[in-house]
Amino acid sequence: MSGQNFVDYVKICCRSGAGGAGSAHFHRDKRTPKGGPDGGDGGRGGHIILRGNSNVWTLLALKYRKHVIAGKGANGSGGHKSGAYGEDIILDVPLGTVAKDAETGEIHFEITEHDQQRIIVSGGRGGLGNSHFKSPTNQMPRYAQPGELGKEEWKVLELKLLADVGLVGFPNAGKSTLLSVVTAAKPKIANYAFTTLVPNLGIVQYRDSRSFVIADIPGIIENAHQGKGLGHRFLRHIERNATLLFMIPCDSENIKKEFEILLNELKMFNPELIHKPRVLAITKCDMLDEELKELLRPELPDSIPHVFISSVAQMGLNELKDLLWQTINKTTV
Repeated sequence: MSGQNFVDYVKICCRSGAGGAGSAHFHRDKRTPKGGPDGGDGGRGGHIILRGNSNVWTLLALKYRKHVIAGKGANGSGGHKSGAYGEDIILDVPLGTVAKDAETGEIHFEITEHDQQRIIVSGGRGGLGNSHFKSPTNQMPRYAQPGELGKEEWKVLELKLLADVGLVGFPNAGKSTLLSVVTAAKPKIANYAFTTLVPNLGIVQYRDSRSFVIADIPGIIENAHQGKGLGHRFLRHIERNATLLFMIPCDSENIKKEFEILLNELKMFNPELIHKPRVLAITKCDMLDEELKELLRPELPDSIPHVFISSVAQMGLNELKDLLWQTINKTTV
């Protein structure tokens, strides 16, 4: 999927339908010249509904649809006939879509399952017909309720990618190169920071026809949790990944410090992220021999499994796949 087609954030104006008015009708026929009230209720206004669709991967369809308008409910009529409901508008969204209020930032809900439906803006209620207001002291009510007005609200939809493994690292750490080598994905690759501006997904083919999904998250920088470098837009994709693969180049000045900075950014954004299973890949290791690797090991973070890899030289990739597969399956047991 090309970068311009990957849309993970949209802001839309949702206008639900107004409810129909109740009817102030009285029963009349040739045998009943002065019958009682028989006005029906107005129909409910149309809802605006989000529906999960596992075949949709992006919010592209909503990018240019700034206004979503549901139908108005029909008025009630005589004979206790209720008006028809207004037409609901159903928007198909990818799994992992979060609906928020655009003004307050309040999270309404998250769509996580195929065909799951949630109302994002409810339609107005239909008015009651005059038959509801009949009483012993008022047997001929000549009034009915008007329908409730619809709502017009701005909503934000944000997508959090769902993957087995999320790649975490500073810009130009080799994440996109790894994705291009171990999967069929074709991300943009260049020797400068922030080459990747949108997440990329790829499927890793493992042994015995098994597979798992990797998400290449755009590079994180220090203070990303404060929004620096589009940090919030990048970090939210990590929330729904089962396992985190930290990637740090072997020529980094201080591997342990870089790891701690990355871990701190995740913690400051969402403390629950630090409880996810973690694996460390030391990248660009085609320039290292075994002696240099042994000298480098004491500088690595403690209590996290690690592997030395080179995507260009395709070194250590099978070992990395084995380690990721074991970690993923530990989390799903």
